[in-house]
Amino acid sequence: MDYVSEYQSPMGTIILASDGANLTGLWFEGQKYFGDTLKGTVKKAELPVFDMAKSWLDIYFGGKNPEFQVPVSLNGSPFRQEVWDILRQIPYGKVMTYGEIGKIVAGKRGLASMSAQAVGGAVGHNPISVIVPCHRVIGSNGSLTGYAGGVDKKKELLALEGVDLKKLYLQRKNS
Repeated sequence: MDYVSEYQSPMGTIILASDGANLTGLWFEGQKYFGDTLKGTVKKAELPVFDMAKSWLDIYFGGKNPEFQVPVSLNGSPFRQEVWDILRQIPYGKVMTYGEIGKIVAGKRGLASMSAQAVGGAVGHNPISVIVPCHRVIGSNGSLTGYAGGVDKKKELLALEGVDLKKLYLQRKNS
């Protein structure tokens, strides 16, 4: 059984999903891959993990870095798990490129390289937006390529974290 709850963010309705103990999904309503992790029977509920996630989101949308982690359960291939683990390590207000993530994964696997497109596929299928910060991943030239919730939301999330988008693009372009 999957449980769901709604959260009203400044950027629109967010749907939270849980297995009863851990957060298993967090999507902006209508985003790409919306509800991908829901497996069958879905019941609206208020659970402690939803209370924790909503507190985290209140702090986050208040413009601060939440100082605690929400328990999550990410189900995916070993490759996706590796990528999602890296996403969780990107600090608040910082960004990383798809290529940088690819280099980390390749290094862990003893490979010379890893496709940035493969990394992009894993990032795009992250089922727990915002809390697992896929919005912090950018193109190698500093561009804000792709975001399942929409590039406009990605811009808003990065701006909320204090990322200077113009400076970011220029830094990447000149490096």
